[in-house]
Amino acid sequence: MSPRPTLPEPCKAALERLIRIAHSDTGQSRIVANFLLAWWNASANGGFDLVELWAVDQEIAQDMILICRVIAACRCYPGTLGYKKEFEKIWELWREPSESKAVSI
Repeated sequence: MSPRPTLPEPCKAALERLIRIAHSDTGQSRIVANFLLAWWNASANGGFDLVELWAVDQEIAQDMILICRVIAACRCYPGTLGYKKEFEKIWELWREPSESKAVSI
């Protein structure tokens, strides 16, 4: 079994900041969650509209751009990097249907 890829510290810090934001409940959190979930599984979670970068603070956009470079370079999914639980929580918060989120007809 090959060792788990590791991220350089600035990339790890950026990813962990984005994860913290996605675990919140704000408009920017939704955008960051959409971005991260598109990396996790775009076909199941939807793609990411790049112009959404315009709707987040510049620091958040810079972290997202850095993570794009990480994705291109590492060619691996977040679970491979050790972030499976964090991404599952993002999915639960932003994608998993629940009775409290469901709209009754």
